[in-house]
Amino acid sequence: MQLAFLAPLLDRPGPWASVYLDTDRGTEDAARRRALIDRAAVRRLAGLGADEATRAAVREYLAAEAVSGSPPGRAVFAAGGEVALDVPLAAAPPDVDAAWAPLPHTAPLLALRGDTAAPCLIAAVDRTGADLELRDLGRTTPVGTVEAPQWQGRGHRAPPADRYEWHYRHRREDAWDRTAGIIADHLARTWPQSGARLLVLTGDARERHAVRQRLPQQLRPDTVEIDGGGRAGGTSREAFERRLAEAWAAHRSRRLDDALDAFRTGIGRPGEHTVTAEGVDTAPGAAAQGVPAVVDAARQHRLATLLLQEGGHDQDRQVWVGPAPGQLGVHRNDVRRMGVAHPGQAPAADALLRCAAATGADALAVPAAAPGPVGGLGAVLRRPE
Repeated sequence: MQLAFLAPLLDRPGPWASVYLDTDRGTEDAARRRALIDRAAVRRLAGLGADEATRAAVREYLAAEAVSGSPPGRAVFAAGGEVALDVPLAAAPPDVDAAWAPLPHTAPLLALRGDTAAPCLIAAVDRTGADLELRDLGRTTPVGTVEAPQWQGRGHRAPPADRYEWHYRHRREDAWDRTAGIIADHLARTWPQSGARLLVLTGDARERHAVRQRLPQQLRPDTVEIDGGGRAGGTSREAFERRLAEAWAAHRSRRLDDALDAFRTGIGRPGEHTVTAEGVDTAPGAAAQGVPAVVDAARQHRLATLLLQEGGHDQDRQVWVGPAPGQLGVHRNDVRRMGVAHPGQAPAADALLRCAAATGADALAVPAAAPGPVGGLGAVLRRPE
């Protein structure tokens, strides 16, 4: 999961109210059920000691949200009497979950939002250009159109049956190749700002394959081709949606497998770790596991992919934090030495997710049955700068 969407939580001082709600409105009594859940969330914040201004901000924000068209769940984060972030969730939490703490309680997002909610950039391609749309939690937003130059339109007439036919076909093939290059260049420029994790090429099979071959090498692993979509009408949306879901599942599985392979390879390299008297790695090489090692890597801005495994006890272990994302440590004096007079405490997962978001790292939820990090907390690391 890319963490750029957490940016509104990075610079605002706490304490923070974090609320996770079931907002599925598929029942007849949706409005009444919504009101009960909203009131329960605010009551829980009051019981945890949240100030009146922040409770009021959450209460008013939830009351103003429309009942219809809501995602299955949402997470709301507020501090200082203002709601800073509202995150739609792909799955509803089993119950109302509220927290009042020095840091936003972001750890549940990996399971409830995860890569199932990551944006997907879809390009419907044909010989005249492409239509682009961004899919995010089921919402589709058009993000542009790529049109071929005017001379491209002449490629649809019937080829002449004379000795110039070969030249005509050659020019037509060249025109199609140029169109594929134009589309690939546009996608390469659009991709970094889109926030998408998967690029889907659909439409004309020949053209979409030509576009894929012209994409930058680093973008191709995140690109798939899917039948069933297109610029023209008459395409089967049901079949396309099914294939898209299958492509997402396969992509997530590959990405998790790659991250775990990199983690296991990195953690197993001899001579790259300094082991303390407590038996914990504190100078990680290509990977790290356990709270001290991962916290140390986070302070060095070396996190590439943070791994949080379902059921892992290390995620709830308390660490010391300051107001800045990079101010964290296993011991209070670790943070005091950074100039923080009064460090607070927060679960390791929340502190590390904040630091990962600030340094451009990713995070992945690891299923409980997968061979993940011991204790449920690990990271694949960047090379030292």
